[in-house]
Amino acid sequence: MNDSDVDSLARWLERIESLRSGPSIALGLDRIRPIFARMGLAPTCPVVLVGGTNGKGSVCAYLDAILRAGGYRVGRYTSPHLHRFQERVAIGGRPVDDAALVAAFDAVEAARDGVALTFFEYTTLAAFHVFRTADLDAWVVEVGLGGRLDATNVLDADCAVIVSIGVDHTDWLGPTRELIAIEKAGIVRRGQPVIVADPDPPASLGHAIGGHGGHAYLIGREFGWHRVGEVPLQWGFWMHDAAAGADARYHRHGLPLPALRGNVQLGNAAAALAALHCLRERLPVAQAAVKEGLLNVEWPGRFQVLPGRPVVVLDVAHNPHAARALAATLADMKFIRTTHAVFSMFADKDIDGVVDAVRAQIGHWHVAPLPGPRATPLAHLVKRLLAHGVAVDAIHPHDSIAEAFAAAQKSAAEADRIVIFGSFLTVAEATEAGE
Repeated sequence: MNDSDVDSLARWLERIESLRSGPSIALGLDRIRPIFARMGLAPTCPVVLVGGTNGKGSVCAYLDAILRAGGYRVGRYTSPHLHRFQERVAIGGRPVDDAALVAAFDAVEAARDGVALTFFEYTTLAAFHVFRTADLDAWVVEVGLGGRLDATNVLDADCAVIVSIGVDHTDWLGPTRELIAIEKAGIVRRGQPVIVADPDPPASLGHAIGGHGGHAYLIGREFGWHRVGEVPLQWGFWMHDAAAGADARYHRHGLPLPALRGNVQLGNAAAALAALHCLRERLPVAQAAVKEGLLNVEWPGRFQVLPGRPVVVLDVAHNPHAARALAATLADMKFIRTTHAVFSMFADKDIDGVVDAVRAQIGHWHVAPLPGPRATPLAHLVKRLLAHGVAVDAIHPHDSIAEAFAAAQKSAAEADRIVIFGSFLTVAEATEAGE
């Protein structure tokens, strides 16, 4: 393909897939750092870098929504996408247009000087080019994988957020929470705040943050949230205010429950508010903007409840940590008779851990293989469910996610619930089939 042929976003995405050299995941900053410098992409406004195993996208969504409600122009970079690549790069809450992305890819191509980049490195540079050429007040950036060696870590964050530490991507990050925490802490910068929203972080995380010279704020210790009243319609946020004395606390009272559902989301929202508190001198946000952002935040596929009956829940949970949060939120929903799952996972994920975490909440399992080489064969999905004590007559195999969703809809009564989970692709395949 000649450069002159690259005249659309679809062609660019096809082309950068073909530019990959070696494995699709190749961690390290040696390739991207000099290109980032040549392109002059260092931001001139505050940057929040959000890492962790689960909850990263939700925290980014809260930060974006609240800052926009406060009148700021915000760039948000997240991954992966559900339906369209453009979802990854948003300005003002909206995906940027194809022309801006094509121009950004052109700029990366001109600057890379023959260096072979991974897909994620290429798209990260393109996103940062879009942001750098726009008149932005803040960048909100989700870490792709790990932290220390992730392409996004080419940025020097004014505030880092580490949402959670779970066991995932063990081939690249290590087999234990202790080792994974060290990788996640790589986004911390000397003298800068780091918000830790994991309620039980491994000791290695604190040691790593200290080694990087960061100022740690731990949920439950330096900041937190609490319910207000017997009927949980409101909540409050608190944070130690070091400037006012060791025992002083900063509060935000009377906050509405976020549009994103589940108790875990209150922890994610509190992490976003803690980050904004640390950046308050550069990005002050009024109480009214906080409330507006919480009420209007949108993040598809994160315990997203679709309107209508039966209830349909979309959740991209694809590891045991996320599955436990999904199970807890499902358990909080009242007046549900039977839950029908539309389920599939990639073969390199912890299928046993996910099934074990959520099995008690599921009555019927509609399973199907995902497309692509990473798919788990249908027979193996069935085998793993049987191994965890799921009854044979509760397992319903199908050839595709679309067929599985259609069968679940046909068998579910109005008082039932359908939950679609296991990966981003599971949710995407089901929702595209239902449109």
